[in-house]
Amino acid sequence: MKIYHSNANLSYKYGKCKLYYYNGKLMFEGEYLDGKMWNGKGYNLKGEIEYEIINGKGTNIKIYYSNDKLRFEGYYLNGEKNRKGKEYDYYGKVIFEGEYLDGKRWNGKGKEYNKENELIFEEEYINGEKIECLNE
Repeated sequence: MKIYHSNANLSYKYGKCKLYYYNGKLMFEGEYLDGKMWNGKGYNLKGEIEYEIINGKGTNIKIYYSNDKLRFEGYYLNGEKNRKGKEYDYYGKVIFEGEYLDGKRWNGKGKEYNKENELIFEEEYINGEKIECLNE
């Protein structure tokens, strides 16, 4: 199966698959299980291996947009973002840094940033929900 990367829901993928950047360069080659990257290697636009996922686990994962800017860096477990990680916008600016569980922002301190890279939220997440501070 040959798929060009987009923000589309890829949850239907099973088995061996190759993902390509829009310029035709290989982005990921491996296996999917339940729509999640399970075994394989991810590449940057220069064709260099950036990460490897084995049985749904990977450390120091770096996933890129088609413009070669970082999209996510962190850890994968069971084919999902888990533990500490950072998300970036299309232009390479950090939009979130914090903890993940099963691909979702989760428990612990999280920081969100706006387009000007200004901190707009720094609070706790509990069960994936922001907990706002109450000012007295």
